[in-house]
Order: sequence, then C-alpha cells, then structure tokens
Amino acid sequence: MELTSRERVLLALNHEEPDRVPIAFGAEGATSMLVPAYENLKRHLGIDSKTRLFDRAFQYARIDEEVMAHFQADLRPLVCPVSARCAPVDGPGDSFIDLWGITYQRLPGGYYYDMISQPLQGALMPKDLEEYPWPDPEMMLDLSGLADRARQLRREGQYAIVGIPGGPSSIFELAYCLRGMPEFMMDLAGNPEMAHALFRRLTDLAKATTAQFLREVGDYIDIFRLGDDLGMQTGPFISPRMYREMVKPYMREYYSLIHNLTDARLYLHSCGSVYRLIEDLIEIGVDVLNPVQVSARDMDPQRLKREFGDRLCFCGGIDTQHVLPQGTPEEVREEVRRRIGELAPGGGYLLAAVHAIQPDVPPENVCVMFEAALSYGQYPVQ
Repeated sequence: MELTSRERVLLALNHEEPDRVPIAFGAEGATSMLVPAYENLKRHLGIDSKTRLFDRAFQYARIDEEVMAHFQADLRPLVCPVSARCAPVDGPGDSFIDLWGITYQRLPGGYYYDMISQPLQGALMPKDLEEYPWPDPEMMLDLSGLADRARQLRREGQYAIVGIPGGPSSIFELAYCLRGMPEFMMDLAGNPEMAHALFRRLTDLAKATTAQFLREVGDYIDIFRLGDDLGMQTGPFISPRMYREMVKPYMREYYSLIHNLTDARLYLHSCGSVYRLIEDLIEIGVDVLNPVQVSARDMDPQRLKREFGDRLCFCGGIDTQHVLPQGTPEEVREEVRRRIGELAPGGGYLLAAVHAIQPDVPPENVCVMFEAALSYGQYPVQ
C-alpha cells in the first residue's frame, strides 16, 4: 500500500525507512527558489501564475501547489503572516523598512535586498535599548483563519504540515541584524551586558509570539520551522565556547517552550559550517537541521550521518554552490544519488537543495534533481 506524503515524512522523522525519501520542495523559504529562478522554472513547465513571496528581503518564492504536486513534494507550509500593523513601509527607490526598523534596499539588477541601516547600531549600553520602540507581541501576528486552515490540512491528511510563524524565530541572527554585525561582535567580546540585554529582549518576544502561534495550531502541525544562521563557509560565527556561554542558554529556553507547546519536530535552518555546534543544537532540542551546506568546511554528509544520524534528521544536502548551477544533468543526477546514499539509509533525511535555488540554476537541472530523487530515493537505498 502506497504511503501518504505525511506518513512518509513522519517515518523519516522517526528514523525509519519509508517507501521513498521525502521531498521538501517549497516547505519553507530555504527549500524554495528565488523569484527569477522560480519564474524561469514555471516558464519551462508551461505554468502561468502570479509569484507570491515567503520573504520580501530574501525574495523567496512561495511555490504553487501545481508545481509542488508536479515534483511530488511531501510537505506543505502553514504560514502565519504578520499583522497589517507590522507591514513593511516602502521607502525611496527600491527600499523598505521592516517591522523592526531595519532598512533594506535592492540595487538595480540585484536579486536580494541588502540591509543598509540597523536601528540599534548606535546603542552604547543596555539602557539605550529601553528607548527602542519594541514591537508589541500581541499585535505582531495575523492569526485570523489560521486554525481553520490548519484543521483543514490535517483533515485532508495527505501532506506533512510545516508551521511558520510570522514573528521572530531567531535569537542570534536577529540580534546582529538589529545591532549591525561589527557592533554585535564587539558586544559579545567586550560588552557582554549589552549582548545579554538584547538576547533577553529577543527571547521574550520570540517566546510570546511563538506561544500565540502554537496555541492556535500546535496540535495540527508536524514540523515547527525556525531559522537562526550560526555559520559561515569556514565555521561558526563565534567560537563554540562563546556560543555556549552567551547564546545557547537563550536558545535552550526558547526551544523548551516550543517542545512544551507542541509535539511537532523542531526544524532549524542554520547556514554554513555548523558542525562544531551540532551536538549543542541536539542537546537543546533541534530535531531537523537544514540546509546541510555540504560545500562548507566540516559539513561532510557521511561524517554528519555517522556521528549524529541516530539523533538528528537532515534536510537539504543537494549542492547549490557548484553542482546545480554549473553541473550537467548527469552531474546533477550523480549528486542526488550520492547524497541519498550518504544521508538516507535508516531514514532521517528530507531531500532538498542546499538553501533556496538561485537564478543561475537552469530549470532543466531543477527538474533533473527531483526526477533523480524519485528514481534513486526508493527504499531500500542502493
């Protein structure tokens, strides 16, 4: 008997082997595509639709149901938007200010919006944070109709549901976005009181908005998605010791709240080389790691599977830096075959590209990736 997509995903998340490797395409922004790449793909498939967004700054496209069904994707997003009170405010040129007061601008011909102004860049001490107009967590989310949508998806029972709240879901990343990277790193090294005061504020906000979201839909979702970029190409942004002293306690507190309010698996998107932090992430409650950036230092999939595969699921792994944009169709097939062989045995793997697929990836290679996933992803994996 053929499994439903939800049954397939749940078996994989339980470190059991389903009938085939689940495909996580369009489950959230990092398993999606940038707008130009997605529009190229839709033209290739002969699909005409208006492209919607997961995220304005990063230009992640919301994948249409027709496209997800075409590639037999097994997960579906349940997105809680921010309220109209927190909507971005357009600025001059191609710019906008988000709910945090961060100003973004896209240069002509650019794909992303870059941060050009951070509201806490000039703060000098913790008391300066009191003057910042912190968003009211009770006013941040638009929960209207969310529970009804969640119930409907669960009643249908076909797909695994990924819950994506509109409020803050990061502690470390949002801190450096608000503060500015140079100032934030100086706080960690020389002004820890300032860093702790900022982490405290962001943790309380994340907990408050996440609790609202999970009280509405925590019984219906299978995966709770959050993102907190901790890694660069060569290693973590900060040393494991500093992470454990300064950041980990706040993430533990936040993740504990999530696990107390839902049985959904905690899915963390964290780019780059995070190998040296993975043991800590497992300890504080991470169940699924995305995007498994295989081209980064220490992120060898065989090593990750060997050391953590019985305690951590992996989502991603198909190289977007080299193979998908530059490879031949046969090289893409080989990449998919190799990653499935490394990450899928025994379950615990959701197949996706390493982060959102970029505009330099030919649509033919996108199609080949998913065709190969269906071909090579049958269990038992060869």
